[in-house]
Amino acid sequence: MKTKLFPHLRFLALTFLLFGACEASAQIIIQAPEPAPNPNFGGSPWTQICAGIGGFNQYYATVDFTGSTNNDNEWILELSDASGSFASPIELARESDNTTVQDTGFEFSIPTDTRGSGYKLRVRSTSPAKIGTESGTYNMYYMDQTTSFNISPNGDGSTGDVCSTTPINLTVDNIPNANTYQYIWYRSGSLLSETSETVLADQSGVYQAYVDYGSCTGSSNAFSNSVMVTIGSAGAGISIVPPAKTALCAGDVETLQIDTTDPSWNYQWYQNGTAITGATNPSYNVDANTPGFEGNYEVEISATGICNERSAAVTITNAANFTVTRDNPANIVVLPSQPETLSVSTTALSPSYQWYRNGSALSGETNNTLAITQDGTYYAAVTQNGGACSSTTNSETTTAVVPAAFEVVIGYQGTYSQCVSTSGVLEVTTINADDGAGNLTDVTASLIDAFGYQWKKDGVDVAGATAKTISLTSTAENGSYSVDAVLNTYNDTSNSLSVQLLTNETVSITSTSTVYCNSTDTITVSTSSDLSSDAFSWERDGTSINTTDFALNVNEPGTYRLVIDKNGCDLISNEISISPLNADLIQLDVDGDVVFPEGSSRTVTASGGTSYQWFDADNNLVSNGDSMTFTEEGDYVLIANIDNCEVSRQLRAVYLELFNIPNVITPNGDGANDQWVIPNSYSNKSDVNVIIYDDKGTELMNVMGYQNNWPESSMSFPKQNMVFYYVVKNATETLKQGTITVIR
Repeated sequence: MKTKLFPHLRFLALTFLLFGACEASAQIIIQAPEPAPNPNFGGSPWTQICAGIGGFNQYYATVDFTGSTNNDNEWILELSDASGSFASPIELARESDNTTVQDTGFEFSIPTDTRGSGYKLRVRSTSPAKIGTESGTYNMYYMDQTTSFNISPNGDGSTGDVCSTTPINLTVDNIPNANTYQYIWYRSGSLLSETSETVLADQSGVYQAYVDYGSCTGSSNAFSNSVMVTIGSAGAGISIVPPAKTALCAGDVETLQIDTTDPSWNYQWYQNGTAITGATNPSYNVDANTPGFEGNYEVEISATGICNERSAAVTITNAANFTVTRDNPANIVVLPSQPETLSVSTTALSPSYQWYRNGSALSGETNNTLAITQDGTYYAAVTQNGGACSSTTNSETTTAVVPAAFEVVIGYQGTYSQCVSTSGVLEVTTINADDGAGNLTDVTASLIDAFGYQWKKDGVDVAGATAKTISLTSTAENGSYSVDAVLNTYNDTSNSLSVQLLTNETVSITSTSTVYCNSTDTITVSTSSDLSSDAFSWERDGTSINTTDFALNVNEPGTYRLVIDKNGCDLISNEISISPLNADLIQLDVDGDVVFPEGSSRTVTASGGTSYQWFDADNNLVSNGDSMTFTEEGDYVLIANIDNCEVSRQLRAVYLELFNIPNVITPNGDGANDQWVIPNSYSNKSDVNVIIYDDKGTELMNVMGYQNNWPESSMSFPKQNMVFYYVVKNATETLKQGTITVIR
């Protein structure tokens, strides 16, 4: 029985090995990687990865594969993202030795930002290029926080229990970038839903947090202190005794006093929510001489056995506070015989005024307005005479200038580019008052509408152009512009600006074709524009190649355009790209022969051309569309046009061979059944792979587009009857597989 059973088992094992190996597109199957024990420590393979404790981050994984690799192959271990996707895989390790990856395994470390329960591993090879099976999901966490941490009310860093009359926020306060982690919060042992670094403690209980490392959490030591929180106590009902005054004047001192005291209490006074250093008595003196004394004041009590309690706020204001507003521009020009008026407004009670020029009081100038005729720096001192207390505040200063001259500056309004813009606007942008000593004061806002203007082009007045702007819309208006500005006895001519507009005309070019068929082919590029009165240039790839011919004959590839000189500006046409014929652009949706069962039909579609003609063997036109339906065997020709170029394709239509793949051949040279001939649905197909193995699993042939030519005449067969194994497949599946018996 053993003699009979052994060959049978050997055959099954070999067949399984060969057919399994052939399932991979490059004769290799890579299994999913498996966790392996760390050879430095022994023990069992890992089941999850909890890295980072004590800096440890060393793991191993093995992989099994079937088939053979090339000598230059490398094995690459890859990690998915936390959801198991390999859209952007992370390379963990690389190894070239086949034995190492199967026995010891890849040595790898996980990235320090790895945190999740859905990670996968896979292995790929480089030669042949093949991606292996993905592993199942694993818990993987790099635990960079592995020590205890602190939680405190609002993250203030305090420790100990908390008692509050209202809910409080407990926050992680001493982990860098605490918001980048997720947390597990408990209240008296009950899991809470919050996962951020802050939890709202709205019920009494013992609160504690853990950094969430999934199933690794218990080994991380990343847990917080426990905080006993007591919420909802009624408190002592403290308040601040209403002060005698809440609006203080300079020199005033107001004492704030808590309404209830207790020897066991501790006190802390607050201003605008901030603890006042040293203010720890039942009372606090607010001194109006202290800058910034205004604000909201509160007192908080604390003691063993009670909740911290803070009073309602008392608001203290500065009675001397009022505003003074300068109502005129900061810079004013004073013209001869034209006084200017300065003014201020104020919220002071019963105000009085005193005006100053260059730091000296102006006698008798005690109103809120001042008429000036001199240059200088002016301000008003405003005194509040009503209310609780008197005080004085100065207004902002005004600089007055009596100019010796004016400087007028013009500029382009909006976006303007020479020889690009087809219209433009010039405007007066700045008017400066010159005091004669070279000091300029910008008075544009106050005087731009007071000046009279006359625009000039190339030194000549432009009729009707007397506004502060001038609009230009025609190339006939190109030139150099300035403006004369006049105010009373002052006049100035501005700077000059050049304007060169591009014409509103357009120019377009066309070509007899965009593809030249061969080196003798000529394509003509031309324009409908009249070039007789203009300078122009034909350009190829941005370089001028012809400046004389109205039409251009082209026999080189490149990008062509026409550039015309219009009033000193380049008027540029559209571009036409000329390329050599690429016959590979013509594609058919069939590979090799057109095969179909006799009595039926098959339609073949061409693409990439501009027109198509299909001819039979007698040169009869049988179709002039992009598709042809074949119903009979024979030779056919497709003539496809790409513009004016022709591309031909030879096609053969044959009936589908319906015989089965033979499993016996007799290569004895008699011309009958000498070679292994398979149906034309598999032979001569560039996308069909045929592989033949001997009985030891050695690959004898591996070809695409099998030509029905195995075995070749030079092949010898040492035994009378020999069995071989074949696989027929495409890129995605095995089509046929079986045995071939060679009988001699």
